[in-house]
Amino acid sequence: MDRQTETRRLKWALGISAVYFFAELIAGFLTNSLALLSDAGHMITDVAALGLSLFAFRMARRPATLSSTFGFHRVEILAALFNGLMLWLIVGVILTAAYARLLQPPRVDSEGMLIVAVLGLVINVASGAILYGAHHRNLNLRGAFMHVVSDAIGSVGAIAAGLTMLATDWYLADPLISIFIGALILYSSWSLVKDSLSVLMQAVPKGIDLEEVRQTIEAVAGVHKVHDLHVWAVTSDIFTLSAHAVVDNGGDFHTVLNGIEETLKDRYNIEHVTIQLETESREENEFKAF
Repeated sequence: MDRQTETRRLKWALGISAVYFFAELIAGFLTNSLALLSDAGHMITDVAALGLSLFAFRMARRPATLSSTFGFHRVEILAALFNGLMLWLIVGVILTAAYARLLQPPRVDSEGMLIVAVLGLVINVASGAILYGAHHRNLNLRGAFMHVVSDAIGSVGAIAAGLTMLATDWYLADPLISIFIGALILYSSWSLVKDSLSVLMQAVPKGIDLEEVRQTIEAVAGVHKVHDLHVWAVTSDIFTLSAHAVVDNGGDFHTVLNGIEETLKDRYNIEHVTIQLETESREENEFKAF
């Protein structure tokens, strides 16, 4: 899936969420419903998250400059990290409010809560369906997707709490289910924050075994040994590699270099490669110098 398709999906999800936010906000003022206004406040966090992700996509397409030679791809990772931390903040707000309600459960308008929750679930399922698929490959999209999923989980929990309270008048169901929802969001967003930090720390990308990459390069005709090997991600789907390769003294350097680059591209989808070729005689001289 190309970036244009991913951007188009993001725009659709943003449009749906924004329309629902304004509709809910207007309905809240017209009906004087605090439940609708509160849910509209929650929905605006999704709109902000989706907008930030879209902004990051646009920034990532900007060309590299003399001061930013890798371009602006890392903006996507920063957006993913920010969205992950925002989810943690939302969890904190949920748990704080739930704790207060555990001590003194207020009466809840269960029917109004159910209507809002069902509408919210429909909107979030639609947005999630649009973003689903692309979120596996891109951390920025995963951050936006996780916001939508967290709202969908919240809507399911609200429906369950609303039905329970409607049937039994047991208002403790509201904070108890909220705590469970908060725990689920925290668990599901942990990998988003961890993977974002991993990219920013230039760790070896997921799915790539550094020792296997070393052996793959050393299997290329003319290569004897590889050292100073580094592999990292500029963003979710752009990998970079640098290494020193010891080659035959009289070999064709161009053929060896082309072989390494083609192998890395075909096997690991690593297109940004910097290889310093060294002859065995040079390595021996450097060893003797020490």
